[in-house]
Amino acid sequence: MTRDTGPVAVLGLGTMGTGLATRLLDQGLRVRVWNRTPERAEPLARAGAFSAAHPADAVEGTSAAICTVADGDALTAVLRGPDGILAQGPYPGSLVCAGTVAPEEVVRLADDTHSVLDVGMLGNREHARTGELRLFVGGEERVFTAARPLLELLGKQVVHLGAPGSGMRMKLLLNLLMGIEMQALAEAVELAAASGLDRELALTTIAGSGFASPVMAFKSKRLAAGRFDKPDFRLRLMAKDLLLAVDEAEAAGLRLPLTTAAAETHVRATGMGHGDEDCMAVSHALTPNAGTSHDH
Repeated sequence: MTRDTGPVAVLGLGTMGTGLATRLLDQGLRVRVWNRTPERAEPLARAGAFSAAHPADAVEGTSAAICTVADGDALTAVLRGPDGILAQGPYPGSLVCAGTVAPEEVVRLADDTHSVLDVGMLGNREHARTGELRLFVGGEERVFTAARPLLELLGKQVVHLGAPGSGMRMKLLLNLLMGIEMQALAEAVELAAASGLDRELALTTIAGSGFASPVMAFKSKRLAAGRFDKPDFRLRLMAKDLLLAVDEAEAAGLRLPLTTAAAETHVRATGMGHGDEDCMAVSHALTPNAGTSHDH
């Protein structure tokens, strides 16, 4: 991917979409952006991006379009709505689905539009801004080859997994693990407090032990502070991804008891009004007074 490449569109300017667009601007690419709420695009426009009024406008003249919207309904609207990317026919560039949706949605999309990639992104907003993501990609070999220079600007590791839907399946596996780990951490700390142990001491002990994964050690700081604002990954999106993983398992004839339990707890915490907080806010669902014991 060179500075002479055509513009790249980024559609959906949440945490990751904004990070990706910033990275591309920093690398000297021409970037066109769109977001359902236009004010999200204003900082990027000041940094040099073109802010489009609707998705079809955003992808005009581009070589690739990266969709980082939150769920399948949002992706359908961006692609097939009245002003959607596909409203006037196939998109000629590489269509990169980087928001987590059901793998079957990507498979159906690939049947209609023959330059589709689905990308499971591993990392946070800072990784997106600095090109340090790990990217797990599904799609036809020819499409992956064409888009690889762009993907290598965005990720320090780019892995082609195979057929369309593969990137989403890998992402669901990774989020399955994270969701279970977040719930396990929250449960351990709530048990510590309920049995008379100091919460902060329990958290520092867990985080420093060999039992904690890196993400558990990282998230333990949020749990210790009781601060779930400015989310790294929103609770409602984790709930959505856990439910997608349960659906994938059922379609394959599998039963995943831990994933099912984690999905139920995340859905409950979302229903309590914590969906737009960090996924560590799953702790609110574990005890009746959890919603008032943390300052968030």
